[in-house]
Amino acid sequence: MDSENNKEGSALPAQIALYIHIPFCQTKCPYCDFNTYAGIEPLIPSYTKALTTEILHWGALLGRPRVSTIFFGGGTPSYVPGQSIAAFLDAARRAFQVTSDAEVTMEANPGDLFGEGVASLPGLGINRLSIGVQSLDDSLLKVLGRRHSSQEAVEAYGAVRRAGFANVSLDLMYGLPNQSMEQWRDSLERVLSLLPEHLSLYCLTLEEGTPMQQQVRLGETSEPDPDLAADMYLMAEDLLGQAGYGHYEISNWAKPGRESLHNLTYWHNQPYLGVGPGAHSYLGKWRFNNINSPREYIGRFGNFSKAEATVDALSSEVISQVPTVGDVETIEQPMEMAETMMLGLRLSEGMSLDGFASRFGRSLSSVYGEQIRELTSLKLLEQRDGVLYLTEHGHLLGNEVFLRFF
Repeated sequence: MDSENNKEGSALPAQIALYIHIPFCQTKCPYCDFNTYAGIEPLIPSYTKALTTEILHWGALLGRPRVSTIFFGGGTPSYVPGQSIAAFLDAARRAFQVTSDAEVTMEANPGDLFGEGVASLPGLGINRLSIGVQSLDDSLLKVLGRRHSSQEAVEAYGAVRRAGFANVSLDLMYGLPNQSMEQWRDSLERVLSLLPEHLSLYCLTLEEGTPMQQQVRLGETSEPDPDLAADMYLMAEDLLGQAGYGHYEISNWAKPGRESLHNLTYWHNQPYLGVGPGAHSYLGKWRFNNINSPREYIGRFGNFSKAEATVDALSSEVISQVPTVGDVETIEQPMEMAETMMLGLRLSEGMSLDGFASRFGRSLSSVYGEQIRELTSLKLLEQRDGVLYLTEHGHLLGNEVFLRFF
């Protein structure tokens, strides 16, 4: 990080996506390895002040770039008081040029979406909800450690609609221990009957160090069947396609025009800023992250105020001066090209040959010709009308494809 190359500045981004991390959970699920914590609710007031300070600092430092998507992730954003969410959004509007039609998404647990809390969210500026349903089978919800029942999830969805939300995404998980194809089909069909605008379907990953991974290792829980999980994925493709959902990204489906604009920023490998403990950012040619501990994060902003002036250019030195920043990594062009390929191929729109050449000043074939020929011969990639796509088989073996570009 101290090399002359890393000290070189780059132009400030004119537009960014903003991610706001909320590390609080009422309980932590046994499969989760995100930077989230249960039992630290007394920190919420001081956390609200610290995060507001960080948002204002970055806005002043970067010269108030345009923001058209804001995403509250966690953790459980719906678990914290509405006044904290209001404070974060107010700070964002003061710090950045938030567009009048900005997509503002909040992740939510079904159990938090009842009463005055959910009714107040549209007034705060939240216009899209991503609800962690995960399953509509009560036995599987217990395996996942979720604190809602299938009936409560359906009722929460109704409450959200009554509150006026017209853009709702539901999350489901498959490839779970002891999950049958019949259980998966039932959850899919019941969710489709609700007519959400967007669906995210995630295959369970047993992350190292999580309680569920430990349970499987000790034989206390059955190990998921990867072949069955692949069949579940193919079933979902079929059912959701018949229901009119576009499969626009490997794990995401949407009604026309309801794709997640915030996540598309990530998949297009465009600039984004993450605030809060453990949040990651990608600005200029730097990727960096905040420290994980909420207590330490709060402490470092205790006697810190926002920047007094905009910097002339972004550099690793400027980034490192923000007190909560941990690691800073320089993304040189070869890595940027590889990541752009990996992220772009996840999308149904594929990787445009012209788009790659325009961004990097080199043709796709001159950089990755050998890899593309190999993957095409394996029927994992195909090229049509100047665009490179994953095949149906490539969707199932996406990680094998992506590794070829690194």
